[in-house]
Amino acid sequence: MTPPHNTPEPPRPESGSTQSHAHAHTHSHGPAAPVSQHLRKVIAAVLIPFATAVLVGLAAFWPGGSPAHERTGVGFDRQTEDGRVVRVDRVDCADVNAGQVPPTGDTSTPSGREAVNEQTGECKKATIEVTSGKDAGRTFVEIVQPDAARQLSQGQGVVVAYAPDAPRDLQYSVTDVDRSFPMALLAGLFALAVVAVGRLRGLMALVALAVSFAVLTLFILPAILQGSNPLVVAVIGASAIMLIALYTCHGLTARTSVAVLGTLISLVLIGLLGSLFIGWASLTGNTDDNTGLIHGLYPDIDMSGLLLAGVIIGSLGVLDDVTVTQTSAVWELHQADPTMGVRRLYRAGIRIGRDHIASVVNTLVLAYAGAALPLLLLFTIAQSSVGAVATSELVAEEIVRTLVGSIGLVASVPVTTVLAALVVSADRTEPGTAAGAPAPARTGRGRRRKA
Repeated sequence: MTPPHNTPEPPRPESGSTQSHAHAHTHSHGPAAPVSQHLRKVIAAVLIPFATAVLVGLAAFWPGGSPAHERTGVGFDRQTEDGRVVRVDRVDCADVNAGQVPPTGDTSTPSGREAVNEQTGECKKATIEVTSGKDAGRTFVEIVQPDAARQLSQGQGVVVAYAPDAPRDLQYSVTDVDRSFPMALLAGLFALAVVAVGRLRGLMALVALAVSFAVLTLFILPAILQGSNPLVVAVIGASAIMLIALYTCHGLTARTSVAVLGTLISLVLIGLLGSLFIGWASLTGNTDDNTGLIHGLYPDIDMSGLLLAGVIIGSLGVLDDVTVTQTSAVWELHQADPTMGVRRLYRAGIRIGRDHIASVVNTLVLAYAGAALPLLLLFTIAQSSVGAVATSELVAEEIVRTLVGSIGLVASVPVTTVLAALVVSADRTEPGTAAGAPAPARTGRGRRRKA
């Protein structure tokens, strides 16, 4: 019985190899197939010096904290404490606004209507208790006009501004409402949804998000405030975020490394185009009260460089999505048909990329338009011409930001696709190695399947 049993054994490795190869294709959405050692060395030779340069840059530009300054008491640069509305009384506006100039009765203008309401309407007299800081327990009164956008209710948490140089009765005023709980709840729901659907991959994405936020708040922002070049700081910080986020979420694989290279090339293109057109269009980056306050507090900050840094960081998140998707698409195509060469892989991958380009560019444009919606409404009310609106600095900044970012996104598709096609096609395992590899691979995958 032994000879007949042993006769079929020699051909089995060949058929086993085919079955194992086909089995690998059915699991194409799992971990990326390993590449040859030679190819890993080539990728490492490119990425290790890059990662080392990023670490050196982080060490060289590490700020060690934000610089101290005297508070101006303007805008966000105010000392604030927590507070709570303990009582709300309805009063006649004429009694609490007695010191104001009597209205003329003209209600044809917004200021005229407000003046009339402040004398004839019903106001709210809110008693606010300070709940944090050295004056915790102290109360003050806030008058809420009937036309005020923010109305107060009893028991509501508020944020109060403290002006130490003002008279005692005027030292505290309500500057905002406390929305900590709804924001924390929303963040919790977001994290729960990501982990519930993404499982371990979703958890790693949240870790990468936390690290990205840490790089932004501990390195990029303080380094810019310390006077470092915003463009250099943004490039170093964005590179660190890219490396951490991609490798944390997608693993230390050749597929991820190709996505990193594609993202890096696209970021360089965005930086060059942004620098060219921000300078050419004479965009100062100092266009509103907040940027004006920053420039006043830290006059050494290059505001146009800050604008360019914002373009680079803003484009990074969408770039990661595009490059990872394109790399994965090319890898899947190669695993589905290993006979496809570089040219066929590129053509098939770029067809997928065109659909991605259309949706991503539209998303980016709408995101910027949504952020600038109040500004666009003001221009519409003023009945300004399209040319005047588009070339005004406020809108021109958003246009340059959107178009430069979109060009980088569009370029990332062919760049990443051709890199992925070259890498995956160059991965050729030796025949001797291939013959011996399938058996353990099939056994390992079979165990996972049964589990």
